[in-house]
Amino acid sequence: MSKHASKFLTVAGLAVGALATTISATPAVAQAWQPTKAVTFVIPAGTGGGADQMARFIQGVVTKHNLMNQPMVVINKAGGAGAEGFLDMKASPRDPHKIIITLSNLFTTPMATGSPFNWKDLTPVAMLALDQFVLWVNAETPYKTAADYINAVKGGNDRQFKMGGTGSKQEDQIITVALERLTGGKKFTYVPFAGGGAVAVQLVGKHVDSTVNNPIEAVAQWRAGALRPLCIFDDKRSTYKEKVTSDMAWSDIPTCKESGANVDYQMLRGVFTTSGVTAAQVNYYVELFKKVMATPDWKDFMEKGAFNQTFMTGDQYKKWVEANEKLHHDLMKEAGFLATN
Repeated sequence: MSKHASKFLTVAGLAVGALATTISATPAVAQAWQPTKAVTFVIPAGTGGGADQMARFIQGVVTKHNLMNQPMVVINKAGGAGAEGFLDMKASPRDPHKIIITLSNLFTTPMATGSPFNWKDLTPVAMLALDQFVLWVNAETPYKTAADYINAVKGGNDRQFKMGGTGSKQEDQIITVALERLTGGKKFTYVPFAGGGAVAVQLVGKHVDSTVNNPIEAVAQWRAGALRPLCIFDDKRSTYKEKVTSDMAWSDIPTCKESGANVDYQMLRGVFTTSGVTAAQVNYYVELFKKVMATPDWKDFMEKGAFNQTFMTGDQYKKWVEANEKLHHDLMKEAGFLATN
């Protein structure tokens, strides 16, 4: 990896670490508000992936604990690398009955495709967590460390090894490009799929050689013994120590730096609503998500998915989003993924 690229990817970890602090105080609002009809929860990604799983889990918790006076309807709008969902939100100003869960395509899709939207077309509500990435291989392969796998790629033919990922010019491919800077000039054949669930299935079936799926997208296959985690793309190990398999917990997975691949990257799992909504409407959702996060269900979900439990609202959340927009611009420029038109 070049010093320039390493600097950008190290900054990714530092930016998250420096800005991810404690729960910010929610500003007082003058008047309470509640939904008067069903709330649409948009997922700008396909089924089975991390965003889809989190949104549907939240919907289940809200229903189970009667946390809303109106139903929550979850809908996938994955077209155009998520642009479909974001453009739908942009086209619905001042509609507090629409919220959207975000991932890195909040930044990467408009930058890579030129789609006419930006996070500023929405209203930030809350960061719910930061999602990790893990380098996975099929459990039947001989690779035990990230260094083992990188060395195999080095020793193979150019584009011999296939990396499965979610979408093109999105976070999975950004990480793949970073890994390519460790392979002595050898590139992966990057194979995009519609969602993280499909990516995990393809790796189990040996149709690709590796993935960088989020923990929650591959935990079932890991628990079943079909996949092997080589490293986690963070500057520190997971804090979750309960065994997931018979002999490993999330905390037993080494960082990629420890394992011979010095790359860091974490992803936003946050919520936005439409532009032009009131402070009372935003506050309703902030309080709703606090109630969700206070349930035992949420604690269990966070541990099973090995999430970095960081919650932000208000100006703190907005500043984090601003900083990460710049970060992704720099990373995508380095990777050559910015739209040219």
